[in-house]
Order: sequence, then C-alpha cells, then structure tokens
Amino acid sequence: MRSYHIETPGTVDGIVARDTAARPEPGPTDIVVRVHAVSLNRRDLLILDGSYPLKAAPGVIPVSDGAGEVVAVGEAVTRFTVGDRVTSTYFPRWIDGRITPALIDQPGATLPGMLAEYVRLDQEAAVAAPAHLSWEEAACLPCAGVTAWNALTGADPVLPGETVLTLGTGALSLFAVRFAKTLGAEVVATTSRPAMADRLKALGADHVIDHARNPAWGRAVRELTGGRGADLVVETGGPDTIEQSVRAAGLYGRLVLVAAGGPRRPSLEISTDALASSLVSMRRIFVGSRTQFEGMNRAITRNGLRPVVDRVFAFDEVHEAYRHYAAGEPFGKVVIRVA
Repeated sequence: MRSYHIETPGTVDGIVARDTAARPEPGPTDIVVRVHAVSLNRRDLLILDGSYPLKAAPGVIPVSDGAGEVVAVGEAVTRFTVGDRVTSTYFPRWIDGRITPALIDQPGATLPGMLAEYVRLDQEAAVAAPAHLSWEEAACLPCAGVTAWNALTGADPVLPGETVLTLGTGALSLFAVRFAKTLGAEVVATTSRPAMADRLKALGADHVIDHARNPAWGRAVRELTGGRGADLVVETGGPDTIEQSVRAAGLYGRLVLVAAGGPRRPSLEISTDALASSLVSMRRIFVGSRTQFEGMNRAITRNGLRPVVDRVFAFDEVHEAYRHYAAGEPFGKVVIRVA
C-alpha cells in the first residue's frame, strides 16, 4: 500500500510517499476504504506550513477530504457493507448538535488523513456518497461543501426570496452560490476576475460585482437590492472583506463568518460607521456535523447538483497538485485521483 506523509513541514517537497506491505485491517467497528480521490483545502496548506490551529501529528498522512469504496468491514459494523461508496468527514466524532473540544480531532492533522490507497475509518466517521457523483466530485464535499451548507441552513437558514451574497470564486463560495440558488434565494456574487462572471452566472448567480473595479462593493450590493442589502452574507475573505460585507448586509442581515484571519491582516477590523449602518448579526462556523453533511447530500441527490472541479491530478503528482492549489485561484476544487 502506498501513502503520503508530511515528513518535513514547511515545504511541499516534505510530503513523502511511503510503501507498506499490506492494507490496514478493520477493527470491530471499522471500515477499510479503497480511496479513489481526494481534494485539497486551504487548511492542507496551513497544516503543511505549521500555521493551522491544530498541530499536525509527526509524519501524518495529509488531506481531510476523500472518497472511496468500502472493501472490508469489522464484525460489529452496521452502517456500511462491502462495495458501498463513502466519503470521509472533517470531524469524525462530531455527529450532531454543537461541537465541543472533545470532538475537534481531524484527519490530515491530529488523525491520519486520506492521501493513501487504503484508509481505515470508524464507521461513524464516514457518510454515503451521492450515487450520481463521480469519485472526484464526491471527494469535494467534506469541507467546502459542508461549510457552505452550514452557512446557508444552520441556525438562521436562508429563506426563499432572500438575497445571499458570496465572495470570490473559491470552492466554498461556488458551493454557496449553487446551494443558495437551489434554496430559492437571489444570489449576488463578487469576483476580481471579469472572465469569471459568466461562469458564476452559469452556476446560479443573479448578479456579479467586480470588486476590483468597485472597491466600495458593499454600496453596489445595496444598489442591486433596492437599498435593502443582503439578507445573508457568506463571509470567506476575513479581514480583507469584512468591512464591505457588513456594509452590504441588510438592516437585520446575517453574516456567516468562515475566515477570521488572513496572511496580510491577522485580525478583523470593522469601523464604527459600518456597524452603525445596520443591526447585522454575526455567526462563526467551522465546517459542520455529520448530520449536516447527510442533509446536504440529500439535497445534492434530490437536485442533481455537482461540485465544480478545477483540475484533477494523478496520485504521483501530489506535489504538482499542492503547488497548483497554492499558486493561483482555482475555479473549484483541486483533486488528486488515487485509484
């Protein structure tokens, strides 16, 4: 069995392949999964350079998101059978309700990740993959997909006819555009790349604002909505965008905060003037529970939705995949095909 490990943090070349004699064997409540594809998230870069809040285990197998086929089950397993198509979960022990400190372990950080030909998972740490998705598409769901779904449906969910604002063309924002439109919302999206406007509209965005040409794009959002502002803002830019996001929000708007820090600005700053312009409420989220994941998958299946895949790399192109993801602004998910 071949797997990749972070042997030298801080450099992509520090991710090293190892060969072992045999695939893992399941414990009583475990499943063994033949991994077909994994996808990268920003957290994978942060774990590699040591800036992620959780310290990575020495020599850890990286990457949280993957999809594959169950090839063996323990004698006490009841949730899956051999041949089932499954995906990993970002928080393997967070089943439902609120997260607690006891549930924060994550694959690819404190637990072995998915960048291997075979992985062993507790049966509670996997979900059934939507049947209509390819392996590459299914591997895109656990982090960006669930986070976007939580942003739109958790706590104070978006209602049909409300306006949702998404920022940029990262994978999470693309999921949010698609989900918001499916839920009956009007969608306003921002981008600094004019060439992406048509692609955002093809996913469901009703309006696209070029935030490079409109630095005060919060005002542009209000103009598009007849002065009302956005009912819900999926805030993925953190310190770089929070001021305009607050200005774009409606009087009783909701702002879902995904990113709280950035490489250029370590903290959020919101002017008193922006805060005085509305009664916006802010909710911080971090991915979501398995129950939310399963609810998202039902919506994906019912509506025939598919994640946006930017590019697929081979299993021996792991370093190239990481560099491609780190160097540019992919439109959608960067995927590594394992099997």
